[in-house]
Amino acid sequence: MIKLKSLKSDFQFKRLLSQKKINTNYFSVYFGKNLTKENNNKLNISFIMKKKVGGSVVRNKIKRRLRSAIQKKLKNNKLIDINYSYIVFGKSKAFTEKYSIISNELDKTFFKINQINN
Repeated sequence: MIKLKSLKSDFQFKRLLSQKKINTNYFSVYFGKNLTKENNNKLNISFIMKKKVGGSVVRNKIKRRLRSAIQKKLKNNKLIDINYSYIVFGKSKAFTEKYSIISNELDKTFFKINQINN
């Protein structure tokens, strides 16, 4: 089983924010190749919300929804490459939208990422 591992250092965030990016109505995904060779079945991914999105309840619910959708994608298919690091910026539309639509949008986004990387 693949576990989610959050990015820790300022260097990792700055490096990824200067890499490639894909925008949707519900989130933005920054992605780049891992610098370290060790994977240990962990996906480097961070979920970030800006304060202007809403209160803490809204921000945490959006992060939980995105994290849950990513974990389900990791169990079901191999669409997400663990050799890459990701930063997911949630947007306020993700709070009011249905979970299934957000999940489908994640599928499309990671399919585009795989097309770009290959």
